[in-house]
Amino acid sequence: MNNAHPVIGWEKELPVPDQYQFNDYLSVRDGRLYFEDLDLAGIFLEDTHAKQLGRALPSPLEIVYLPLIENRISAMRRIFAEAIEHVGYGGQFFYTYASKANAAEEIIRTTLKSGAHHEMSSTVDVDIAKIMIDRGLLSADRYIICNGFKATRTLYADNILQLKELHDKLVPVIEDLGEITFLMESGKQFDVGLRQKSYGHHNSTEEMDHANSRFGLDLESMWKAADYISAAPNLKLTLYHAMVGSQILSSEDFVRWLTPGMETYARLKQRHPDLHIFDFGGGMPVPMTLDFDFDYAAFTRALLTAMQEICDRYGVPVPDIMGEFGRYTTSEHGAHLFKIVTVKDNNSKLPWYIIDGSIMSSFPDSWALSEHFIVLPLNHLDKPFQQVQLGGITCDSDDVYPPKPSHSPLYLPVETEDLYIGFFSIGAYQEMLGGVKGSKHCVLPEAFELIIDRDNDNSYQFEILQGQTPADVLRNLGYRV
Repeated sequence: MNNAHPVIGWEKELPVPDQYQFNDYLSVRDGRLYFEDLDLAGIFLEDTHAKQLGRALPSPLEIVYLPLIENRISAMRRIFAEAIEHVGYGGQFFYTYASKANAAEEIIRTTLKSGAHHEMSSTVDVDIAKIMIDRGLLSADRYIICNGFKATRTLYADNILQLKELHDKLVPVIEDLGEITFLMESGKQFDVGLRQKSYGHHNSTEEMDHANSRFGLDLESMWKAADYISAAPNLKLTLYHAMVGSQILSSEDFVRWLTPGMETYARLKQRHPDLHIFDFGGGMPVPMTLDFDFDYAAFTRALLTAMQEICDRYGVPVPDIMGEFGRYTTSEHGAHLFKIVTVKDNNSKLPWYIIDGSIMSSFPDSWALSEHFIVLPLNHLDKPFQQVQLGGITCDSDDVYPPKPSHSPLYLPVETEDLYIGFFSIGAYQEMLGGVKGSKHCVLPEAFELIIDRDNDNSYQFEILQGQTPADVLRNLGYRV
């Protein structure tokens, strides 16, 4: 679809038709919104799911829908498998979860159960990996990719050395020449990766050197690092890392921006035969709005074809392909549900609908980056709609939606009695940026959380995590209660 604005919800005054499908997991049945087979309004009202839960849950409420993570991982692995067969590609594909998108226990557990490799970027990430190894979820056949800055004698560097004792398939990715020192001095055998300064749109490897990025090595430092690693008896260069952007919506641009990195990989491979993984990093887009249009299969075929052509030109075998999927893995599994508690006309151009929580605290990218997310009512979808403005309950003028620079209209039902709404595709980064179990803007308590999974019989399993009480917030702030 070609729209002048991101489509964030229903854009008509007419009711939504029964059985209408907004996307592959949100649909309408009898005036209510369903998340796959889950009646979302029923969580709050005294009927189907409230009975299964034993009680109706309070609003606001965060939803964590784990089956969607499994679905997304398996879909991307299938797409790559089909593309590998289609183009006759000689390497394999490694799906790796970028844990910075959402490091919650249930997320890491689900990605590992779904067969993903693991990527991390801080010392606490290492502690999480140790826990998952101890549980048997992070098995010996999985790669652990260590990104981020890891200077000698930092906690992160020391923790990586400890993790090597527990997990052999550990690949530290070098961001700076100085990071090689602690690996060489450790005496431990390490497979090592190199990250090139490649963020953004570049037509050649030389242009990458002028990128204003704190990540990765310039071309001269890249070659030096490769030679240092080759000379070290305990190190082996096995991975090249390129990262060109986030949420790249053009498959043609995505492949074109990666092409200089593919050239660098092929040149490195000529001199360093142990190199065999091309890690294109993140950037895989995910539908955060309803007008999303990206052909994953076309991108994958184009990426593999370009890599074949470049490797043929340089006379080297094609590499295994690794992607670090953060937003793609977790964005759609998360939703935040609210009740409309007040409607104000206030002599404004559009009426104000006020929710019982905060927009800017719950998904701060809407405030900080003017990011768009899907917004839909959970009930009254069979009633007429009107264009509205949405406000959070805080006293902050920026606690509004759509974001202030946005041209996307927001329509919600005219009927507001017991009206509940949901923000969708907020499962990546938002909780981590907003903080977990901390004190929020305007000291609003953190919402309850409902974790949803399915058992072997496809029946729903629910776990309720208690939200904060006012006393919890006061204790966090140092008040004795």
